[in-house]
Amino acid sequence: MFNSEWRAKGKGSEQLYIYLVLLVFVLAMAAALSIIGVVIVRGLPAISREFILGMPRNRGIEGGIFPSIFGTLYLMLLTAAFCLPIGVMAGVYLTEYARPGKLLSLVNGAILNLAGVPSIVYGLFGLAFFVMFLNLGSSLLAAALTLACMTLPVVVTATREALLAVPQSYREAAWALGANRWQGIRTVVLPAAKNGIITGAVLGLGRAAGETAPILATGVAFLLPRLPVVPNDRFMALPYTIYIYATQIPGMPRERTWGAALVLLVIVLAANGLATAVRAGKSARR
Repeated sequence: MFNSEWRAKGKGSEQLYIYLVLLVFVLAMAAALSIIGVVIVRGLPAISREFILGMPRNRGIEGGIFPSIFGTLYLMLLTAAFCLPIGVMAGVYLTEYARPGKLLSLVNGAILNLAGVPSIVYGLFGLAFFVMFLNLGSSLLAAALTLACMTLPVVVTATREALLAVPQSYREAAWALGANRWQGIRTVVLPAAKNGIITGAVLGLGRAAGETAPILATGVAFLLPRLPVVPNDRFMALPYTIYIYATQIPGMPRERTWGAALVLLVIVLAANGLATAVRAGKSARR
């Protein structure tokens, strides 16, 4: 009798937890889909060939946003080039080589804390260190290095979590076959953890793509006569363009602001979709 009542109560509690989790999931999905839906509905009327590929005219009220799109993609490419190799190798060292102890715990805690630092703090750091101290000036290079610093903790943490999820038996099998530590990491551990590493990298770069404060302090501009060619040039970017459209230009058609937001959303979602396709392809081949 007692066991039957206990099982019935446990089953009822489990069902309640399932319903609560399902409710939270539905609310989260509804919020995300509603945001995406609003951006699409309000921004789609502005989308045209001229809007995507044209140059801005009349303070941005007319023409297109191609320089902002080009600058955003250029910025993300440089940020990834600076951030990903350092972040992945740092995660490999902290997971595979560093000795457990207080120092390692302190470093891991510091990395987690850096991931939560507000973006404006990184912007001020980039202004003081890259723009002024290193004398890089207001440039694409200074902005990319600042965003790389902001994204680095996310990439390091994602790499560590992905490597920790790889079973220890993988490493032992590689050692049993005669591989040294680095050979086992390069040929066995990293391929097994690649999905998690890619996911963390895309999430970090997706966050960086939408940031305004760091690039505002390090080199972004609203209107420029030409596209950036070398990393020392100033640049335009979609987050700052959206901010200016929404707050600084009287008479700006609202659909242009929503249209720029839609383009930025599509870029971020496309990057996530590409990462998902890469992960699926790697998993299938393995």
